[in-house]
Amino acid sequence: MVKITPTPPKSEDSSNSGDRPEGHRIAKLLARAGVASRREVERMIGDGRVAIDGKVLETAATIIPDLKGVTVDGKPVGKPEAARLFCFHKPPGLLTAERDFSGRGTIYDALVNAMPKDAPRVMPVGRLDLNTEGLLLMTNDGELKRAMELPSSGIPRTYRARAFGDISQAQLEDLMDGITIEGVNYGPIDANLERRTGRNQWIELTLTEGKNREVRNVLEYFGLEVNRLMRTAYGPFILGDIKRGTVAEIKQSDVERYRKQLARETKRK
Repeated sequence: MVKITPTPPKSEDSSNSGDRPEGHRIAKLLARAGVASRREVERMIGDGRVAIDGKVLETAATIIPDLKGVTVDGKPVGKPEAARLFCFHKPPGLLTAERDFSGRGTIYDALVNAMPKDAPRVMPVGRLDLNTEGLLLMTNDGELKRAMELPSSGIPRTYRARAFGDISQAQLEDLMDGITIEGVNYGPIDANLERRTGRNQWIELTLTEGKNREVRNVLEYFGLEVNRLMRTAYGPFILGDIKRGTVAEIKQSDVERYRKQLARETKRK
């Protein structure tokens, strides 16, 4: 029988470590086990899909010592595995989603044959639009996924865009001050013209927020027509020469080193 402890109300004495229940919130443990991100787990709990010793869980604030006796959709949850991180070269034309009811292809259709045989269930770190290609990080660790996605983490993402139209480096320099388009504020973007081919030009952009369609919206604001968009880096991880539709795994030691570095930087903020 798993000991279940509800989160106690805060009080003046709550800082006393002796008053804290032992264990972690179940949403955190399930995310750590790669079931889903913490937010998604909370939704699953709200839908009645998570149970402990056969009893459907009613709150995501439940604190337990481990995942013994926990089931999701009636299936036991295994022990959390070590965090693993994969670099996937996403081809254009695939949705960053688990399934699409209209029948369009998803990243998981490509990952079936691309992932190693011993690979765990993985989730994407952030998203890439349907027609955007390039680096998409995949992990089995929901906590790592969440930490890398949070805007407050300030992790840089680098893209290369091929766009039709005219723009100057001076115009791109102004993006370092941020820009507001149709009421949406975009933070500083480091953008540089790489080369021109006729009226097409390659532009490299590095940003930290990663808002929905950010690169496309910003370049279209300048009257450019983006006809190819590729993400080449996410934090210290780069696409390099990974072939389209294939996967390369990050070394375990590098994943743990990065996790610790990210935790330190988050604490400082």
